Amino acid sequence: MDVRKTLRRPVALFMIVLMSLTTTGMAFAQGGTVPTEPVSTAEVLQSEQIRVDRAELKAMLATGEVQEKLASLGVDPGQVEERIDSLTAEELSEFNQALDESPAGAGVGGVVGIIVLFLLVFIITDMLCATDIYSFVNCVN
Repeated sequence: MDVRKTLRRPVALFMIVLMSLTTTGMAFAQGGTVPTEPVSTAEVLQSEQIRVDRAELKAMLATGEVQEKLASLGVDPGQVEERIDSLTAEELSEFNQALDESPAGAGVGGVVGIIVLFLLVFIITDMLCATDIYSFVNCVN
């Protein structure tokens, strides 16, 4: 009984240090910092949903038919991937909603149509000087 009492404090201190180091190490390993305030479950789910949505769009771009269509339009797939990475949560949500509302039987033609619509939005934002994606599009201002 006496041994337990004498070892309780050093073991507790060791466990505290170990837990602190592992949680801090995990936060830095994930490319972030240690959070200073609690994060809600909704925020975590939203950020994870955004990551999944981006991955789904990139997977759709990786199909051969979409790659051929983009090449025929003269669009570099790398630029499209960069633009997908820079989308805000609202833009990504609107785009995925448009994909969900497209008819299920539309096949690749519907997907390619939505991607072309997406690229037209990029051109319009370039014309309005909001972005600078395409070098051949001049600002109207």
